Amino acid sequence: MFRERTGALLELLDRPLTTYYLIVGCSALLLALGLMMVLSASSIEALQQTGSPFSWFLRQSFSATLGVPIMWICSRLPQRFFRLAGYPLMVLSVIGLILVILVGESQQGAQRWIDLGPIYLQPSEPAKLGLALWGADLLARKARAGRIEWRQLLIPLMPGTAILAVMVMLGRDLGTTLVLMLIFLSLLWVVGAPVRLFGVILLGAVLAAVIMITVEPYRMARMTAYLRPWEDAQGAGYQAVQGQIAMGSGGWFGLGLGSSRQKWSWLPHSESDFIFAILGEELGLAGTLAVVTLFGLLGYAGLRVASRVNDPFIRLASAATVAWVAGQAIVNIGAVIGVLPITGIPLPLVSYGGSALLPTLAALGMLLSFARREPGAREALAARGPGPVARALSWLGLGGPKARSRRAGRTARSFDR
Repeated sequence: MFRERTGALLELLDRPLTTYYLIVGCSALLLALGLMMVLSASSIEALQQTGSPFSWFLRQSFSATLGVPIMWICSRLPQRFFRLAGYPLMVLSVIGLILVILVGESQQGAQRWIDLGPIYLQPSEPAKLGLALWGADLLARKARAGRIEWRQLLIPLMPGTAILAVMVMLGRDLGTTLVLMLIFLSLLWVVGAPVRLFGVILLGAVLAAVIMITVEPYRMARMTAYLRPWEDAQGAGYQAVQGQIAMGSGGWFGLGLGSSRQKWSWLPHSESDFIFAILGEELGLAGTLAVVTLFGLLGYAGLRVASRVNDPFIRLASAATVAWVAGQAIVNIGAVIGVLPITGIPLPLVSYGGSALLPTLAALGMLLSFARREPGAREALAARGPGPVARALSWLGLGGPKARSRRAGRTARSFDR
């Protein structure tokens, strides 16, 4: 029986559309769960600040309403679009980060946002996607040209990454700097850089992190709170302690959806940085394990794309996207449960924030586009027939086989005349 089930599972994983459906399913479940948890976690504070418990949930829903079509469009775009998009996206990200340094707003010790009136823009979020696309195209072009010596591959990738990282660090955003380094290291890993290079880069990153921590008093307080949060439970360790109380209160299956006690102004940033703690309190260990499993499957799907498609750009961009999304999830969850310092980065697809949600959905749409290029995927999609969007368009006479046949008939009749 066990062998039969294992064989059936392996057969399922070997199907050409497995990756495609894994990305769609995991993304949809995480996004739906995120909207539900944003509504629960933000309702009390939103009611106090705006008079409506639904205000932040409606903003996140609006971002999701924009992001899902972007994801769908990206899943239909050709590879060439993503190769070209990295360059203007990098330029816009650099301009945005410069504006953050000059006119950005500072919150919780980090200067990350540009106030555009009704919305806040965080340029460091699209910078992650820009670095992944730009770096993947640079390395893919050099690999195709036969120049695969790792010393050549560092130029201009390392200076470009350093520019982004330095500007983000000038905004005192250590968490985003860490994610940018994860993207950079993943690109070097796929291209086959030697292990000693990773050692040098990691040593430099550790030294830079130590300097950033020592020069900013609030970061030193966070490190102290990370090591001994309960010694200053009402001061620097307050958020970490309240997050652990929320996680511990959930038990196996949680207090029930909407029943969190910590969201009643006890846990700061419960709708964004610490939404995983509210999730653990309301849905328990079962809910947190489900979220971890979904991120694990999403990472597996991205690496599966990278391993099954031979194109260098697709392999590099897929690996960089996995390092970004899965790495950011690990850092966020690790901070909530107390195994990593608090860095203030959101949980992808789950935390509140449109600036983070839209680039993430665009990157996942890109993975879907790459998954359609796996061996046998195009044939399987064609055999499946038109999807719901195509069928809806055909009913309206705007697309699909019916509309094409009608257009062909009209064309034939015009020639007959």
